[in-house]
Amino acid sequence: MSGIPHDHYEPKTGLEKWLHKRLNVVGLVYDTIMIPTPKNLNWWWIWGIVLAFCLVLQIATGIVLAMHYTPHVDLAFASIEHIMRDVNGGHMLRYMHANGASLFFLAVYIHIFRGLFYGSYKAPREVTWIVGMIIYLLMMATGFMGYVLPWGQMSFWGATVITGLFGAIPFIGESLQTFLLGGPAVDNATLNRFFSLHYLLPFVIAGLVIVHIWAFHTTGNNNPTGVDVRTGSKDEVKKDTLPFWPYFVIKDLFALALVLVIFFAIVGFMPNYLGHPDNYIEANALATPAHIVPEWYYLPFYAILRAFTSDVWVVMFTSWITGGIIDAKFFGVLAMFGAIFVMALVPWLDTSRVRSGKYRPQFRWWFYLLVIDFIVLMWAGAMPAEPPYSTISLIGATYWFAYFLVILPILGVIEKPTTPPATIEEDFDAHYGKPAE
Repeated sequence: MSGIPHDHYEPKTGLEKWLHKRLNVVGLVYDTIMIPTPKNLNWWWIWGIVLAFCLVLQIATGIVLAMHYTPHVDLAFASIEHIMRDVNGGHMLRYMHANGASLFFLAVYIHIFRGLFYGSYKAPREVTWIVGMIIYLLMMATGFMGYVLPWGQMSFWGATVITGLFGAIPFIGESLQTFLLGGPAVDNATLNRFFSLHYLLPFVIAGLVIVHIWAFHTTGNNNPTGVDVRTGSKDEVKKDTLPFWPYFVIKDLFALALVLVIFFAIVGFMPNYLGHPDNYIEANALATPAHIVPEWYYLPFYAILRAFTSDVWVVMFTSWITGGIIDAKFFGVLAMFGAIFVMALVPWLDTSRVRSGKYRPQFRWWFYLLVIDFIVLMWAGAMPAEPPYSTISLIGATYWFAYFLVILPILGVIEKPTTPPATIEEDFDAHYGKPAE
């Protein structure tokens, strides 16, 4: 961790010294697990290990599933049935992989909202935040392409709808859509493309996760107070921190065990609860489902996509000033991706000098409303695109953009935050009592 004094690895045995001179792998591992960590981290900081577990689970189960999957429109659905019925443990592998994606997104949403509340995006951690948002985008792409692979009804029509969005881009949309599909419509070339990318992208995500960890190990962990670790001397550092091992490793493993109890209960007893019934019917290009719905973790942004119809004034105005280049469909695409883009810009949109939301009384209420708004958008995204759900989606989308583009910048100017503690040690002692001398 740059700038924070701490004990580094010192090889002791002859073998350790020999290896250390040639490949400092032991030293890197030691410095990683013994890194000084703010000792006041609360339970909201346990989701990192859940995310790491999910990434390993998805890659491990995905590799085995790929050995038995056939990426062909005539055989894909049958190959899934083969995995479920004939492969030893195949049903558990598939259910862990499918529900693992849901746990992955649940953990990443908690991780993101925790970062938004405690100001983990503020200087000097902007790069850490941006890398995290890139990981999130790749997760969305990987999850979408994975959802297409079972080649059920919702897989096929979901792919048709989502890839059709790219066709709304002016001038290049049609060519881009054809390139993504590998032809004029969702077919065998599409399935092959998506299978290839679905297999590849998790390894790209794993590489970015290493960069993400490296980034916050360089700047240091944020903490509930938002106060930085003192860097004057090793004694001051030790008053603010504890080694990551064993204190936080054990805490994280305990939390992971509790999460996995619930996860494996779902995998074992209700594995299809989060799936859509139509996806257990083989894809049929001649039969459109009554209501096309993506997986639950896309629903908030799907609601934003559908909220901006041609009768919304901002869409009509934008279409008028652009001469019809930006129509309702393209505006919805811009809004959907823009909703993620404004999250990536939050380090520069939040003008407050105080990092943590614990010491920002007005901010907390607006943030809690944002969390409620996200849940409402998720619910609205699962409903038909008709009143009153379309109106609710529009109100939710408006607040989402207003929070990042208007409320956060203004709050930083008008809000009077309370005074954070001077040091992490002071905050820790206030919660747990000062240790005996």
